[in-house]
Amino acid sequence: MKAVAKAAAGSERITSLRYRITGTVPEWGRLKAEASMRTAPMTMGMKMTATGRYGGGPWEIRFVDGAVYVHGDAVDSGVLKGASWFSAEQAVWGHDELDNNSYGLLPRQLEGNPVVQSTMLAASKDVRRIGTETIDGVPTTHYRGTVTSKGLRAARDAAPGKAARERQIDSLAQFSAMRLEGTLTMDLWVGDDNLTKQFRMRSDTYASKGGTADQPLEIIDGGPLDMTVTFLDVNEPVTIEAPPSDDTADLATLTDGVPTV
Repeated sequence: MKAVAKAAAGSERITSLRYRITGTVPEWGRLKAEASMRTAPMTMGMKMTATGRYGGGPWEIRFVDGAVYVHGDAVDSGVLKGASWFSAEQAVWGHDELDNNSYGLLPRQLEGNPVVQSTMLAASKDVRRIGTETIDGVPTTHYRGTVTSKGLRAARDAAPGKAARERQIDSLAQFSAMRLEGTLTMDLWVGDDNLTKQFRMRSDTYASKGGTADQPLEIIDGGPLDMTVTFLDVNEPVTIEAPPSDDTADLATLTDGVPTV
């Protein structure tokens, strides 16, 4: 559908973003987050709460200059030697499964760049128009379709130019990184400016365990994903700074490993 393709192409104009995430994420349960990011250099700051196994909070995570910084009320300041934050390098956010390194401190589905994730529906073969809706005061048109890895590969191979091909390559990588089980159902809300205002992703997921000499790799049910991302401010100034060095403990110096948050 042309409108969805235009929204995917319009994503190239997004260089910074403030966004909100709500929904249910495997192992993290009900989740709420607000975040800001910019693409050059790739930088992100997020405040998040969750209810599941890895939940808790509120807590804050920042990716700045190749390092991740984490702060949370549940972090034992004694473990951090009196500091409020801990840091780790080398950390990367917003790429694919192989390139990302968040030390397991983010849900896998939140490690991807939401601008790239919003373009996945362009690879669907069954997109349909649902109707018009107002999202945060913005008139939008609502579309829905299903996305598969096979469809993303076909879209990659058929991409007409370098920019479109790279966008599809990134989409396929992030689809794989989320460990979606087969088919992703995706809703997309597009404004009159041909920019995405909101998207929703729903799918079953898989997980793995084992992979050692004593325990062969086993693929298991990872639970349902139902996540909505709303774009709040697009291409507005975003400033994300590392916390004060005198209030930050380096993970490499902590003998107890990654603190639980």
